[in-house]
Formats: sequence, structure tokens, C-alpha cells
Amino acid sequence: MDLKSIEELKDEWTFLTKRLEAQFGEEPDLQAILFLIGVQELGKGPSNFSKDQKQDLMHIATCRLLSTYGYYELDGLDDDGWPHWRRVGKLPVLTLKEQDLVLKRAVLDYFRDN
Repeated sequence: MDLKSIEELKDEWTFLTKRLEAQFGEEPDLQAILFLIGVQELGKGPSNFSKDQKQDLMHIATCRLLSTYGYYELDGLDDDGWPHWRRVGKLPVLTLKEQDLVLKRAVLDYFRDN
């Protein structure tokens, strides 16, 4: 990713987080946005989730986001309606900063497409 692309990503990210702040009352970080996407993908609306369920929701979001890059595929729903994903592509070795950039780009694409 070149410097111009990183700057554009930062600008788009700021725009998204400000839009979500206006909607929810505080500016979300990446983890909070992953949680929101997980709730959206679960499709059951807002609820009181346990700590483990919140982690599962962020995992669902991450798998959903990375599915657009061919790394995961929806495997189906369990008896409670929770989606399960399976890895179908080898994930590249990335630094934490690179992982952050990939997830942010995927989040921006998700919000643009949905």
C-alpha cells in the first residue's frame, strides 16, 4: 500500500468513524466496529451478549470481512442461527499494523457495499 493509499484510507476511516459517532454517541474503534458488523451479520438485532458471544461476534465479522478477499467461506448456520466460517485461503503473514490496515480497508468496503 503506497503513502497516498494509506492517507486515503485514513481519511475514509475518519469519515466512517465520525458518521458512526453521530449515530451512536461516541467514536468507535476498530474492535467496536467489528462488534457492530458481527451483530449485523448475526441478524438478530441488538441483545445483551455475554463476553464470549461478543468475542464470537467479532470473529464472525473478521471472517465475513476476510471472505471478500477469498480467505473464508460461510460454512452454514448452527442450530441457534449463528454463522460459522471455514478458512479456504492461506492468510498472509502480516505485521499488526498491516493487519490493522487490511481490516480497516475491508470494513470500509463492507460499509460502502452494505
